[in-house]
Amino acid sequence: MRVKTGTVRRRRHKKILKMAKGFYSGRRKHFRKAKEQVERSLVYAFRDRKQKKRDFRKLWIIRINAACRLNDINYSRFINGLKKAGIELDRKVLADLAMNEPEAFAQLVQKAKEAL
Repeated sequence: MRVKTGTVRRRRHKKILKMAKGFYSGRRKHFRKAKEQVERSLVYAFRDRKQKKRDFRKLWIIRINAACRLNDINYSRFINGLKKAGIELDRKVLADLAMNEPEAFAQLVQKAKEAL
């Protein structure tokens, strides 16, 4: 028995080609190349959703460390002092304070130094 996949195939191809919009040259026009690239792109997207969290945490730590060093303490001792003082702020909030409200961050550094 012969099976013709007319509408099903067209739908599947259109779906892949729609996802391949914005790709360069044949990677957006030819189904086979588009499919390869879309699969690869989806792998990157999945991987980088995880990696984005790591990148932001690294950025926050860099910002906190820079602000700590302006207040004569290093990052490691600052975090240890906050834990001993019972101050539970995450790195996102600490980085925001360090960037936008240096006075408030300086008070946190003082509390951390006292707890050490």
